[in-house]
Amino acid sequence: MNEIIKTTLIGLFFGTFGTTIGGIIGIKFKNPSKKFLSFILAFASGLMIAIVCFDLLPEAFSLSTVPTVILGAILGILTMIICDIIIDKKISKSKTYVNNSLLKTGIIVSLGLALHNLPEGLAIGSGFGASITLGLSLAIAICLHDVPERN
Repeated sequence: MNEIIKTTLIGLFFGTFGTTIGGIIGIKFKNPSKKFLSFILAFASGLMIAIVCFDLLPEAFSLSTVPTVILGAILGILTMIICDIIIDKKISKSKTYVNNSLLKTGIIVSLGLALHNLPEGLAIGSGFGASITLGLSLAIAICLHDVPERN
């Protein structure tokens, strides 16, 4: 039981720490330039691609079969496609927000962030279940990933 509490506290700390730093940066730079915003988004994207390619997928392949891993990836992709379609229909019905692609992007990103926080916690917990090194590396990487997420 002591190990579960320790893992929970580490995941909570790194998730909260990354989000807090991102919030501080967001407050500090109220009107970020497009160049800075592009850099932050590219940094978050690159970090997540690295986490998926170098940590999550190899670990998933070692714990399960290839079809199961592919099915999980496909379900995640389909979930975001369905969310995109639903939000696109809702926005196009509204006369106030017609053709507002920035609003649609913001809603999709917010929904995606909300949906991915659960697997983020599962990834950290599973990482600690597999090994301390994997758990810590995932927690640190997710912490860094959470910084630009909140801007």
